[in-house]
This record gives sequence, structure tokens and C-alpha cells, in this order.
Amino acid sequence: MNFLRVWAIFLRQYFLIRKSFQRVLGIFYWSALELFVWGAMTIYLDRVGQTEFSFIALILGAVILWNLLGRVQHGITVSFLEDVWTRNLINLFASPLRVSEYMAGLLLTSFVEVVAAFLFLSGISRLLFAYNVFSFGWYLLPFVAVLFLFGWALGIFATAIILRLGPSSEILAWSIPAFLSPLSGVTYPIATLPPALQAIAALLPSSQVFEGMRALVLTGAFDAKSLAFAFVLSLLFLFLSYLFLLASYRNVLKKGLFVRFVTE
Repeated sequence: MNFLRVWAIFLRQYFLIRKSFQRVLGIFYWSALELFVWGAMTIYLDRVGQTEFSFIALILGAVILWNLLGRVQHGITVSFLEDVWTRNLINLFASPLRVSEYMAGLLLTSFVEVVAAFLFLSGISRLLFAYNVFSFGWYLLPFVAVLFLFGWALGIFATAIILRLGPSSEILAWSIPAFLSPLSGVTYPIATLPPALQAIAALLPSSQVFEGMRALVLTGAFDAKSLAFAFVLSLLFLFLSYLFLLASYRNVLKKGLFVRFVTE
């Protein structure tokens, strides 16, 4: 792998974001809006419930972490779609650039975007709702690590499908997090789901993260075994997604389908 090419892909995305108000808005505005809605709801629940239990500690942290997962996935797929929309994809792969170098550049872009958005949301939640997501302490690191790996896997998977099916399938870039949200138990335990869906949810790293976070808030117990299982699952999904991406890329080359990214 040539790390200069990886850095070049990252710099391209950086300059695109810096000069695009829409991309900057997409990183910060929607995340802040979602946080504000959920924050206002948790305050309302606290007042209506009239108990000593704090819904903010239970729900707002989950919303911030779920937003992190979505931003990780979008950071990859939206960066890929930028090259699709500008008809630049075929130019990139006509060069000596490898798929691994291209994806590494997008992963780096995603990482920087998400760190910026996460710090921004953390500041907003502290300022508006007096909630500090860093109150989890060092336990926050495994939660974030699993969500990063799983988000990268989802981003690569969505990219592979768009590459295989063509630009018309770009709706997948936005719909995957929404599809997984009910199964991830972001704001409720997966035990509330029907039994068949519980079995599916148990295989999602995201559900393990949010179940573990709730257990930490409610009981103070950290389930290291479940988080280790989620970490292994995330690595497996990341590996399989990358294999699927390579297969899609070779299929596109073999059938000469790159022309779709110029004509569609």
C-alpha cells in the first residue's frame, strides 16, 4: 500500500468538505438537530415521571453514540458518492490507485469527520442539557471502537453495493442506519422485540454496545464479554465487507460497467 496515495485521497475529500457548505452542514447540522429533539424529549420525560431516575443519562448518551455510527458509515459512502457525482471515479481507477488505498483514504476521512462531529455533539449536550458523555470514563473507548469498526463495515458494504448496482442505488447510503436502528435497541432493550428479531439483533455489534451501555448506566456493571463478542463480530463484518467490495470491483471491471458512473 502506498500511503502517499492514501493521503492524497484524504486531502481530496478534505478540500471538498472545506469548500462545500452543504457537506459541513451535513456533518454538524443534522446531528445537532437530532440531539436537540431527543434532549428535549428526555427533559420532558424527567418532568412527567417525577422520579429520581434520569432519562438523560440513559437516552442522550445512546443517541450520541448512534449518531456516531451513522456518521462513520456516511463518512465513507458520501465520500465515495462525491466521486460518483463528479464523474471522477473512472479517472481514479484508471490511475495506479488500488482499491485498498482508496478505501483507506475514505476510512481516514470518515474518522476525522466523526471525531469532529462527536466533539461538537459532546459540547452541545454539555451546554444545553448538562450531560457529559465522557462520564462513562474509559468504558467509552470500547463502545466507540466497536461502533467505528461496525460503521466502517456498513460503509464499505454500501459502497460495494452501489459499485455493483450503479449510481441509481445510492439510496442505500442513507437507508442502512435507519434499517438497523430498530434492531440495535438504541433507546430500548432488545428484549422488547419479537423473539425472531431478538435473534437477529443479538448478532449486531451495535445492539451489544447499547445493551452494554444501558447495563452500565442502570447497574454500574460493565459486560466485557459481550463487548469482546461485539468487537470480534465487527472485525468479521469489516473483513467480509471488504471481500464483497473487491468482488464487486472485479465484477465491474470484468463486465465493463464503470461506464455507468459516467453516463448515469
